[in-house]
Amino acid sequence: MARRDDDPNFVEAIARGFDVIKAFTPHRPRMSLSEVAIATGLARPTARRILLTLEALGYVRSGADGFRLAPRVLELGVTYIRAQGLWDIARPHMERLVAHTGESTSIAQLDGSDIVYVSRVAVPKIIALRVDIGTRFPAVATSLGKVLLAGLSEPELAAALAEPSRSGVTPRHSPSRKELADTLRQVRAKGWVMTDEQLAAGIRSVAAPLRDGNGGVIAAMNVTVHAAETSVERLTGDFLPHLLHAASDVSADFAMYQSVPTVSAHA
Repeated sequence: MARRDDDPNFVEAIARGFDVIKAFTPHRPRMSLSEVAIATGLARPTARRILLTLEALGYVRSGADGFRLAPRVLELGVTYIRAQGLWDIARPHMERLVAHTGESTSIAQLDGSDIVYVSRVAVPKIIALRVDIGTRFPAVATSLGKVLLAGLSEPELAAALAEPSRSGVTPRHSPSRKELADTLRQVRAKGWVMTDEQLAAGIRSVAAPLRDGNGGVIAAMNVTVHAAETSVERLTGDFLPHLLHAASDVSADFAMYQSVPTVSAHA
């Protein structure tokens, strides 16, 4: 595979290792050496060395049916989430929110022009798109994304929107720049936003920001419903107040968490 970065500090071997990890998907959980090489564009000897290295580190397992990811891969994402301190703080508030609404709630953060789900409490309902921790969607078509984009400065917003989406999902509706700008102004004024089947048919959601102790938007929390089951009036009239209350509580608890001084073990 050709070098993807002219920076002399760029380590191609690490990039190739992540390419191999990302080649495994829910539709392709097990692969032979040849399949990994084809999926990543790597030569077979290179793919083999990377797979064996990942296996030695505990991130890949091999067997008669080929290679597959090992549970240790979860550490790569969970470490990030735990480092934020947000998961443990938000979880009880999310569970209470689900108890009040009977609907799923999620937390996402921004990565370029995409949102990435970092926490979720779900109820067993059929929706058009599956959502798991790590799922990516184009930010402009989601309530979570619009809240997060609204929290950016103008230069940050321009930079985020300039990045191509890596979600692989084509939204049902993508707002024009003017429409998006108008929506973001409303989000900043109201403190929440609703999207109605913009990402996919049947998906209706409302989202609010989660803030740190300085008032900055660090994440967004939503309530998602099926459009055929829950009207806009019920979503914004009944569920939104519970969401705003939960988001406020998470923000307050996170601000308190940040304010606690870290004590060094060597102090």
